[in-house]
Amino acid sequence: MSARGKARRRALEVLFEAEQRGTTPDEGVTSRRTSTAQVINPYTVEIIQGVVAEQERIDEILSSYAQGWTLDRMPAVDRAILRIGAWELLFNDEVPDRVAVAEAVTIAKELSTDDSPDYVNGLLGRIQQLKPTLLD
Repeated sequence: MSARGKARRRALEVLFEAEQRGTTPDEGVTSRRTSTAQVINPYTVEIIQGVVAEQERIDEILSSYAQGWTLDRMPAVDRAILRIGAWELLFNDEVPDRVAVAEAVTIAKELSTDDSPDYVNGLLGRIQQLKPTLLD
């Protein structure tokens, strides 16, 4: 697995854990740095900070184009995967769009339900198509 792939997974863990525990992602990063031997890759921090900074906009976009599910009804892991994928698609020009989508789908295959990879692919694919109109 690439360094960025590991960073995405770690960011997912931190974002998921923060939501489940009702804490902030920053607290999760700090806790991991002080209480474990985990190395927090700079890209992990960039993803987390990016998702937190743009979460309102990301959630609004996800909610607008999610078919059949509200964000609240989605599995929490899917929400976190979609937020990371949407952030990479919309706000990180260093990651090619197709890579952002493919990485999100791969994570969904490994960590979520059988239906999640297709859903993640469809929703992020739609956002990728609409990207030029979403960031006006």
